[in-house]
Amino acid sequence: MQTAVAADIRAVFNAPDRQRAEDYLKQIVTKYAKSASRLSEWMESAIPEGLTVFEYPETHRRRIRTSNMLERLSQEIKRRT
Repeated sequence: MQTAVAADIRAVFNAPDRQRAEDYLKQIVTKYAKSASRLSEWMESAIPEGLTVFEYPETHRRRIRTSNMLERLSQEIKRRT
C-alpha cells in the first residue's frame, strides 16, 4: 500500500496544471477515505499547500519542488563542469 500511496501523491504533483492536480487529489482522497481515513484527512488538509508550485512556470517547478540541497549542489556542479 505504501508504494501505491506514494505513486498517487506523485501523480498529483506531476499533473500538467493545478486544476488537474486538484482533480487527482480529490480522487485519491476519496480512494483512501474508507481504508485509511487518517491518511485521507491528512491528504485533504496538507497537500493543497504544496500545490502552490503550480503558480510558477513549468520549467521551474521541479527545482522548486525539491528541497534537497545536496541534490541541488550536485546538479549545479554537473552543469558547470
